[in-house]
Amino acid sequence: MGKRRNRSKSPAKAEEKTEVTQASDAIEQVPAHEASAEADEQESPKFVSDGKYKNKQRCLVLCLRGATARYRHLLEDLRTLLPHHKKESKLDPGKTGMARAVNDIAEIRSCSTVLYLECRKHQDAYMWMGRTGENPGPSAKFHVSNVHTMDELRLTGNCMKGSRPILTFDESFKRLDHLKLLKELFVDIFGTPRGHPKSKPFVDRVMAFYYADNKIWVRNYQILEEQPTNALEAHLSKKESGQEEATSLVEIGPRFVLNPIRIFRGSFGGQTLFQNPDFVSPNEIRAMQYKRKGNSYMQRKESEKKRKTRNAEIVIPEDPLDSVFR
Repeated sequence: MGKRRNRSKSPAKAEEKTEVTQASDAIEQVPAHEASAEADEQESPKFVSDGKYKNKQRCLVLCLRGATARYRHLLEDLRTLLPHHKKESKLDPGKTGMARAVNDIAEIRSCSTVLYLECRKHQDAYMWMGRTGENPGPSAKFHVSNVHTMDELRLTGNCMKGSRPILTFDESFKRLDHLKLLKELFVDIFGTPRGHPKSKPFVDRVMAFYYADNKIWVRNYQILEEQPTNALEAHLSKKESGQEEATSLVEIGPRFVLNPIRIFRGSFGGQTLFQNPDFVSPNEIRAMQYKRKGNSYMQRKESEKKRKTRNAEIVIPEDPLDSVFR
């Protein structure tokens, strides 16, 4: 047998081994949460949507029997803006009650959200918005005022039917707690799911929600891009906005104002999460107006009585020389 030769390690391999040990020691010294975060960033790919219809949520849109023409037209305009809606005939709840009837219809039609409009005394409109299904709630009740439909306004704005909107909210929806909850509810109802069969793959309108005077003002605009007609207009537009095409917003309609009354934890009922202390019922407002009119009538009658008594008290004294020259 031959003799075993002693092979000495080369200096290059020794340096590589020391570098590997130093790198392993450095990895061990890195905190665990930082290392896991870096690993997640490297492993998790960026989400790329394939445009398929996956968010299969539907919105049930219906109204109570007895709604006036103005509010029926408003409901038709809202159905036009919601390609993912499910239409239902006028509701007659009967003895079961409104909440149970609406939830049963939503379950039958496989709807996850509900937009319900009821009209009382042929002049007061109340809008309900809520979630139904396996995890029902929350739901909110609003008083609707300043209603103007598309046909009534005759605005110049126009958009493609079924196009997906851009939902915009003002700064108050990030600051107030009850508005944060209502924002999520508005996104579920007015936001068209991506890839819906009845929707169009275009974004050419903006639906805006503003909070002022303790009320929510809803507006619908068209995104209008105007092409310059000549080189001078293109130069001026590019100088002002940085692009040749001038983008502007043109109102389409409808427009209405929502006054939040109460937010419930369940679907159309349950624990009260928020109650508006500034809300005054339209019945109370009319009662105060009638009372003022009644007070004015009473004041007028009292003034008539005072005038009669004052005329009766005014007596001309008899003149003793009245019969001398007769």
